[in-house]
Amino acid sequence: MALFGFFSKEKKESLDKGLEKSKDSFFSKMGKAIAGKSTVDDEVLDELEGILATSDVGVDTIIKIIDRIEARVARDKYLSTSELDKILREEIAGLLAENDDNSATARANDFYVPEQHKPYVILVVGVNGVGKTTTIGKLAYQFKKQGKSVLLGAADTFRAAAVDQIKLWGERVGVPVVSHGMNTDPASVAFDAAKQGQESKVDVVIIDTAGRLHNKVNLMNELTKIKRVVQKFIPEAPHEVLLVLDGSTGQNAFLQAKEFTRATEVTALAITKLDGTAKGGVVIGISDQFNIPVKYIGVGEKMDDLQVFNKMEFVDSLFGK
Repeated sequence: MALFGFFSKEKKESLDKGLEKSKDSFFSKMGKAIAGKSTVDDEVLDELEGILATSDVGVDTIIKIIDRIEARVARDKYLSTSELDKILREEIAGLLAENDDNSATARANDFYVPEQHKPYVILVVGVNGVGKTTTIGKLAYQFKKQGKSVLLGAADTFRAAAVDQIKLWGERVGVPVVSHGMNTDPASVAFDAAKQGQESKVDVVIIDTAGRLHNKVNLMNELTKIKRVVQKFIPEAPHEVLLVLDGSTGQNAFLQAKEFTRATEVTALAITKLDGTAKGGVVIGISDQFNIPVKYIGVGEKMDDLQVFNKMEFVDSLFGK
């Protein structure tokens, strides 16, 4: 039985399927670790610590989780190994709930756009290969499903085929794309996207950016320039800077998050490709460690497989039998 019931049946099934590799890997290792054991003791906790590490939960978060389970063992005196998945689920959910400073849980099925901003401008950043442009296309699709009008800006002008890729997504979803072609000035694309978005009174403008971590100074300068030209039309924009991370890279996703958050002001995270990896625990670590909300997760190839991240449903799918 699920701990929390906010998701639709279809979305919960999609989440369960997307996390299948991570879940199967975890329970396979856990089954071997507790074979022959009847209670949760120091040896079991040591094994659990190692298993969480191989799931890329992250050292600092693992320490918190083990401390919580140790406290519970001390309090309850006796905990059987057959209860371990339930205990783990409850303690991780409790840990993440303590860090929950937004109302995303209450809007678990909703790709929400604040009504006071029109257009609502999202600047999307991330290194090449993380699924950045695909995430933009899926976001556009979800916003359109919500009845919102969407405009895309193809400002990743230096990567081969990036402009063509976002144009294809525009055609697929049925939303307009502002593009100047390859090797053009990204800021000029952003300028025209903001101008057209405001003049057309669209609800959401999503601007793709160059996916290169060439160095922090250049990255910061490029993004600062894009922000400056967008603000000529929409002074408070961008309203959101969304960093896309590849969940299948595990600890590399942590490192990319650190690099980008040092270089620019990131306000939200999207973690992709969770269906192709056994490293789904990285979402727990990132959600716990960064003072930036994980807003979206990608759990499959279909357009509906980009989901608003709900911490409790995620933990329930990953650790619930």
